Amino acid sequence: MTTAHRVRFRDVRSADGTRLRAWTNDADGPAVLLSNGLGTNPQSWPSLTSPDCGVNVTSWNHRGVGGSDRPADGRVDLDAFVEDAVAVMDDAGLESAVVASWSAGVTIAFELAYRFPERVDGILAVAGVPGNTFSTMLAPWRVPPFVAKPFMVSLARATTVVGHLEAPVTRRIPWTHTTTRLLQATGAIGRGADTAEVQAMVAEFFSTHPAWYARLALGVSEHERVSLSGISVPTTFIAGRRDLLTGSAAMRTAAERVAGSRFLQLDASHFIPLEQPQTVLDELLALIDRC
Repeated sequence: MTTAHRVRFRDVRSADGTRLRAWTNDADGPAVLLSNGLGTNPQSWPSLTSPDCGVNVTSWNHRGVGGSDRPADGRVDLDAFVEDAVAVMDDAGLESAVVASWSAGVTIAFELAYRFPERVDGILAVAGVPGNTFSTMLAPWRVPPFVAKPFMVSLARATTVVGHLEAPVTRRIPWTHTTTRLLQATGAIGRGADTAEVQAMVAEFFSTHPAWYARLALGVSEHERVSLSGISVPTTFIAGRRDLLTGSAAMRTAAERVAGSRFLQLDASHFIPLEQPQTVLDELLALIDRC
């Protein structure tokens, strides 16, 4: 059964004046800042947008995505993403919060914790590693990092150009129950995910211009590594065994570098928040208890 969503949007100005589309689930419970995957949306987290989830989530749509403006100077680097996170926290009156994160949002979460340790109480890292993200891609196919990174970076750079040819197609894909089930049949998103939830997520995701999405990804990839030496807050890593975008082995290694962290590997793809929403929520609540 599809989860009932309740999300309220508002506008927030980042440090450089870029208007961001922030959102909250307006639920009762401890404060959680969600650092989402690039180009994704609230529909990616069905367990955190239900009114009875038990946590009060604040998040935002990244620059140029889901109603957020593209910056006037085209600035989409890690510094900008961290500034956006701080602006959203300030606007919501959050002095500190547990940060839930997914995919490239994990890099943003750890960088936020490194630069502003007083503002991060704990980190839930789902299907993402803190920095150098492109090197972990294609791990289930046993592609070595020194091959995976240049290949994926080249692919992203190419998409910034050819994406203008792809957009008329990707933006017109009719995301029906049938086409969504076909997508799930490929294994890109597990069949265990609720099809209606997946349909809502991919329909919104593909509204982002592919060339802009590639620019966002490159903005994060340029940061080689996020320092973990100063991370002392409770941390949980959740990896997917079938994840083609973030190697679970790299996540385990990152977890070993954070003292006292918890590592959990699931039989899932990159889209863990959709495939195993209850597990994600349970781990988030357990992390909050540890904090």
